[in-house]
Amino acid sequence: MKPTDTSEFINSLNAGVFAQQVGRALSDVAAGVVEHGKKGKLTLTFELSQIGESNQVKINHKLDFTQPTKRGSKREDTALDTPMYVTANGLELFQTDPTAQMFTREEAPVIAREV
Repeated sequence: MKPTDTSEFINSLNAGVFAQQVGRALSDVAAGVVEHGKKGKLTLTFELSQIGESNQVKINHKLDFTQPTKRGSKREDTALDTPMYVTANGLELFQTDPTAQMFTREEAPVIAREV
């Protein structure tokens, strides 16, 4: 099995929303660190469990961050699940290429007209 493409994996979680949340949290925590001179923290957690007896897994992805503020800190966390397939190319949202041609010309249910 090939290693999972990490950027594609992160961008697939929750239809890309998780990647946006991580980006926003990184920016906010970094801004708080610079503005207030205190440490911040961002944690990503992934828990995987098999779905039935298939080659599909449920990925629970959690974002937890602490942003420093003037008089303390601000903490937020969010968690959701995304199903993915375990394939020869690693973890993927689709088991097969969704843009692949479904039928060959000979198998097409509608025969093209000659022009």
